[in-house]
Amino acid sequence: MSDTPALAQIESLDYEGRGVAHVNGKTLFIDGALPYETVEYRSYRSKSSYENAETVRVLKESFMRTTPRCPSFGVCGGCSMQHMEFTAQVAIKQRVLEDNLARIGKVTPERVLTPIAGQSWGYRHRARLSARWVEKKGEVLIGFHEKRSRFIVDMAECHVLPPHISALLLPLRALVAKLSIRDRMPQIEYAGGVDVDVLVFRNMDAINAADEALFTAFADAHGSVRPLQIWLQPKGPETCYPLYPKDAPRLSYRLDDFGVEMPYYPTEFTQVNPGINNVMVSRALRLLDAQPGERIADMFCGIGNFTLPIARSGATVHGMEGSEALVKRAVENATHNGLEKQVSYEMANLFDVTEESFAALGHFDKMLIDPPRDGAVQLCQALTDESAPKRIVYVSCSPSTLARDAGVLVNTKGYTLKAAGIINMFPHTAHVESVAWFEKTGPCKTREELAEMAAAEAAEREAARAASMAARAEREAIEAELNAAENARLAAERAERLAAKEARRAYYFAEKARREAEAAASGEAPAQD
Repeated sequence: MSDTPALAQIESLDYEGRGVAHVNGKTLFIDGALPYETVEYRSYRSKSSYENAETVRVLKESFMRTTPRCPSFGVCGGCSMQHMEFTAQVAIKQRVLEDNLARIGKVTPERVLTPIAGQSWGYRHRARLSARWVEKKGEVLIGFHEKRSRFIVDMAECHVLPPHISALLLPLRALVAKLSIRDRMPQIEYAGGVDVDVLVFRNMDAINAADEALFTAFADAHGSVRPLQIWLQPKGPETCYPLYPKDAPRLSYRLDDFGVEMPYYPTEFTQVNPGINNVMVSRALRLLDAQPGERIADMFCGIGNFTLPIARSGATVHGMEGSEALVKRAVENATHNGLEKQVSYEMANLFDVTEESFAALGHFDKMLIDPPRDGAVQLCQALTDESAPKRIVYVSCSPSTLARDAGVLVNTKGYTLKAAGIINMFPHTAHVESVAWFEKTGPCKTREELAEMAAAEAAEREAARAASMAARAEREAIEAELNAAENARLAAERAERLAAKEARRAYYFAEKARREAEAAASGEAPAQD
């Protein structure tokens, strides 16, 4: 890391919420800096074409800057954008989505949807907190990791957690410190449902009777207003089980617009922000416009977050998911909501789908896709004119993979990107959730056309590479010419200095000889130098 701060003018933000600047031909990604600011920065990672740095001092503030609410901001790795005003966060995320669509996918939506923002604090109803017994301090730390570190932040509060869960951080530290396995309890997972809060303790060794009594007392003390249930997880996520109280309400969330309740286990994937999830599902289904009698696919369906609301429309829904445990929970949730006759589920690896395997599923009128960060490029590439649904709604947690897949759908599969917009699922972080609506308006490209496109893209890449190499060669030639000129100048200066030195030497010996001759002629002893 450089010890000397330098100056930079911030031009924009990157997808991780870092300020972007260019200095001496390098791209800088500066933590804590905002667009239009002048900052002093210090680099902590330097590569040939870019540097990562942190803000040392803001010399000229952006109009977007605000005072972070959390005292751990800047140290904690959980939030990266608390220094930015909330509405500016939303606008920046919208720009990230649009830039990715244009740059990566080479597509532009016909309509930009109004961003879904939601509440800015206390929104996070899922969290995985690290725990560690620190022998030197004689205490337990519980919280998120520090930025670029495995150390845990010494935090007493967290404003993105619900206030009553944030208030448990210090009591949890005291609880774990008293356990017989305090040094074998690396993680506490929080899941907040409609009627209960669950804390899952990752116990790497078995607890004893005294530990169980401590857990019981903790749940009783902090669950008097709202039920708090303690779970243990001795090994993998599938091993977690409720410890106390046994009769707590079942963990679930609700989608009130559709009259759906979704029970789930605390280690199963659900959205962390239930308020925004309700609005997101409603927007996605308005775009999908499911009608009675239609057959609709829900790809990467999870426990049925979209499947069951779609089924409320009277459509028949087929959900596909790669996790056997999630498929099992989805089936149970369909029965729980009385929708088992409207839905069917199938476990499948959607990262390995082909034209033939997708066509074998039968015709779908419409399709909803909600993939993980890797996206759904294999699924998009598997669509043909015979199998492609007339409408696709794509819910994404990664603007870059959405843009890549949008490029496939629009540029090769005959779809038009009708609308797209962001969903601020994770305020104060750089995470961008988004939704896009695609409508089938033309034929898929033929294999010949795809081959031509691939050849053109390859030629374009080769031309760009050749241009880059030529520019590099030109720069190197200029540098070599400048170096040669500089070397010639230095050589000339060196020769001039040597010549002057030799001249002085010759003059010295000539003068010495002259004085000796004069002394000899006069019979005097020569003067000593």
